[in-house]
Amino acid sequence: MADEDTLTALKTAFTFMPQPVEINRFEYGDDADRILAQVNFVREVLTSHGIDPEEVAGEINPDSSPNSCY
Repeated sequence: MADEDTLTALKTAFTFMPQPVEINRFEYGDDADRILAQVNFVREVLTSHGIDPEEVAGEINPDSSPNSCY
């Protein structure tokens, strides 16, 4: 990434993207494959920068993420 602001912007945008399991033809029609590819591309970019996509929402919005039980 060019800088931390760009990385933070990508993380923030990622929190608004649907989860891959939510993307289906019923909800997204013929765009489902394209949208899934875009979401997976962003996940890959985050991963390539050492960021766990599953942890991004909690990092960006810590007050709305569930607490760990263990």
